[in-house]
Amino acid sequence: MSNLDRARQNRRALKRKRNDELAFGACILAAAIAPHALAAQPTFLDRAQELPFQHDYDGGWEHFVGGGVALFDCNGDDFLDLFAAGGSNPASLFVNSSERGGPISYSLADAPPLVGATGAYPIDINGDDLLDLFVLRNGPNAVLLGRGDCSFDDATDALGIRPGNAWTTAFAATWEPDQDRPTLAIGNYVDASDPNGPFGTCDTNWLLRPDGERYAEPIALEPGYCPLSMLISDWRRDGEPLLRISNDRQYYVRDGYEQMWSLDPLREWPTDDGWDKMQLWGMGIASADLTGDGKPEVMLTSMGDQMLMTNTGQGFAVVPFTTGTFAQRPHTGDDGRPSTGWHAEFGDIDNDGLADLFIAKGNVDQMPTMAIHDPNNLLMQQPDGTFIERASEAGVATTERSRGGGLVDLNNDGLLDIVVVNRRAPLEVWQNATIDAGNWLHVNLRQATGNTRAIGAIIELRTGTGLQTRELTIGGGHASGSLGPIHFGLADAEQAELRVVWPDGVATDWNIVEANQTVTIMREAGAN
Repeated sequence: MSNLDRARQNRRALKRKRNDELAFGACILAAAIAPHALAAQPTFLDRAQELPFQHDYDGGWEHFVGGGVALFDCNGDDFLDLFAAGGSNPASLFVNSSERGGPISYSLADAPPLVGATGAYPIDINGDDLLDLFVLRNGPNAVLLGRGDCSFDDATDALGIRPGNAWTTAFAATWEPDQDRPTLAIGNYVDASDPNGPFGTCDTNWLLRPDGERYAEPIALEPGYCPLSMLISDWRRDGEPLLRISNDRQYYVRDGYEQMWSLDPLREWPTDDGWDKMQLWGMGIASADLTGDGKPEVMLTSMGDQMLMTNTGQGFAVVPFTTGTFAQRPHTGDDGRPSTGWHAEFGDIDNDGLADLFIAKGNVDQMPTMAIHDPNNLLMQQPDGTFIERASEAGVATTERSRGGGLVDLNNDGLLDIVVVNRRAPLEVWQNATIDAGNWLHVNLRQATGNTRAIGAIIELRTGTGLQTRELTIGGGHASGSLGPIHFGLADAEQAELRVVWPDGVATDWNIVEANQTVTIMREAGAN
């Protein structure tokens, strides 16, 4: 039996056990952990002035899209550092100089002299437990191996990766069975060299599979429809990750659609297996379990409606308009034209145990049919599953041409902060200063070799209020990714039960953990 078959078998067994375990666990914890819905008002402080210089994502038509940021710990001090794409400006690397719980601050590091970067994703590509960067560019892509001190070596050629010369705008990665190196999905936008472009000239996407310690010849994922986001996720929870690609209808014009690919065997997912074709101006992907059933919902940003879809187990269905997540027009000002959504990310802003949603918004440039001053969204989830807008009250409803971003804890105080990359405007850093937020837990996973950060694992946390599930992935967002502790809000709970389902489907026991700390769960050496 292959590792993939074992993973599927393990996860089917876990499904059969989950309902009984959840009911049992809830009874155990209910006496100690009283359900409580917090009503804290999200509040943020502007910390952009603490950056050592003003960073802009700039450029002409060739940088209308992109503008991503990678958030990761590049020096092992447990604070997340920041690598921001610059477009026609050089990329910037900011090293976190914050103190725990104090004001967020950064110093400038010597970044590789990369111009043309559209985005970046952290990844441990060589299995040495030091985080690396896959840098997307309009031009040759780059793989930068981290040295552990926020300096890097360009290992693109050494790994046998063809850097190409395309306009790369999307990326995702996973570890397939029996591999110590990740499989990489690379999404390329418009073929700018095609004299018949730009409309209808979407470039080819590529899948790179490892061959020992290097990479084999790239495999074409055709047809390509101008992707702006990719995500590999085991969204059916059956041990078979699938590759979702969100494409920009602005350039595929007529024949394209949102895509789903099987990796084993490599093929487009058939529409007669619960996958309905959809066309939209796809910009970004966000994914999280919002219903407590263990399966992730998905948000697709676009021009006009932002499409939140619930997971049926076989496919996805668009949520009702009354859910409050469509965010199709500016929520402040008098511009009634449709919005343009880019980076989206779920995270529990007030630690009430409910996932909230941040969306970076901004006109492509001067598109007259779309809102020009388009405020970012901060959609706070309510106990009934609906969302309400709180960006203005929180102070983060800026109206620049936002692109990529991140929702992470930058000063290790248990509150999620916000980073936003803007086109032709300064990068934003917002410190979460929400008063009366709930308790929290951060979880790190480690494996000894290969997939050291356990990408593909699922973390399950349960309290008296129910189950929260997080899948570890690399991809999604808009040209932006983070790789750090997984954040859980616990509301009033002072304890929680925690379990890890490792990438091969083997699960740990449920263990009780105390709130308001970071825990690291290390898998024993020799395990996959």
